[in-house]
Amino acid sequence: MATRAASGAIAAFLDMLAAERGATRNTLDAYGRDLRASEEAIGDLCAAGREQLARLAGQWAHLAPSSVARRISALRQFFAFAVDEGWRDDDPSTALARPQTRRPLPKLLSHDDVAKLFAVLEEEAETGTPAAIRMLALVELLYGSGLRASELVSLPLSAVPRDAPFLSLVGKGGVARMVPVSSRARIALSRWLEVRPQGSKFLFPSREAYLSRIRLYQLIKELAARAGLDADKVSPHVLRHAFATHLLEGGADLRLLQTLLGHADISTTQIYTHVDAARLVALVNARHPLAGDGRAS
Repeated sequence: MATRAASGAIAAFLDMLAAERGATRNTLDAYGRDLRASEEAIGDLCAAGREQLARLAGQWAHLAPSSVARRISALRQFFAFAVDEGWRDDDPSTALARPQTRRPLPKLLSHDDVAKLFAVLEEEAETGTPAAIRMLALVELLYGSGLRASELVSLPLSAVPRDAPFLSLVGKGGVARMVPVSSRARIALSRWLEVRPQGSKFLFPSREAYLSRIRLYQLIKELAARAGLDADKVSPHVLRHAFATHLLEGGADLRLLQTLLGHADISTTQIYTHVDAARLVALVNARHPLAGDGRAS
């Protein structure tokens, strides 16, 4: 059996994820942190046994179930890779108990909430300042096309269509897709292109290269506050959820929604059916004639 230093094995595993599976930088960073934390706890992962792995559960007791699930996933994939590479003869990851996790329902924005955001955006854009016009274009694409924050900020200028109402982008996992752009979003983009700083290949440039996700997050929070909304309940991801939920409410097909959102697995998109069902239950509880006497459920 071949041997390899633990840190080198982790680096090789991450290289494989990037090259063969198209893992994003965020995924690679998270898996790297998880594996190094496990290495610090039990030593060389290539030499760790079932008993050592079983002890990890106690050390992870303070973590959220989602964090534990991610660490287990990282370790399972790492050990499968180690066996394939001949660094181990066995896979001890079966000693890791899989936690019961429940995917939380996404935070929701109502149609009225979205209208408040756009009322502020449009009023501010009328001032003609580049920052306000850029903000309008950003939110039009978040809510109007359902882009991920990382997809939006890193859009190259070449992704903007000349005639066809679509954006061409490379999303999560390196998967390319076409995203429809509404008429109002195209108008907002046209306004932004007129005032956008020149000399960058990115649609939303900054001094570092392009607008960072952190800065986009801050801008959305600030916008929510100006619109009189709870800033804790508004983010780029929440706007993407609003895009999906409002389309589903309007009768969009789940498979179509999967394509628009760039989900590899339909089960990821199906969470929006639960969101819609939860909304309907809340509506019944609030509006049913028997809701006030304790007999409605």
